[in-house]
Amino acid sequence: MKDVKVLGPGCKRCVATAEMVQHEADRLGIPVTVAKVTDMAAIAGYGIAATPGIVIDGKVVHAGGLPKAEDVARWLAA
Repeated sequence: MKDVKVLGPGCKRCVATAEMVQHEADRLGIPVTVAKVTDMAAIAGYGIAATPGIVIDGKVVHAGGLPKAEDVARWLAA
């Protein structure tokens, strides 16, 4: 199971990113847990200045703006 964290204050893009991650994981049949991290100090701890950010299994894979679905699928499959 992959551990995915979506980093952001809870804006529409952050919510859409979390939904996209879950959708792509379901589509690929990859089990994931998706957690939303809204604490700015915790987000800064990942070195992310722009949100939303995505962390998969402890590795930052995206920061700033809505990611493309095909990128999310590639990150989850890696």
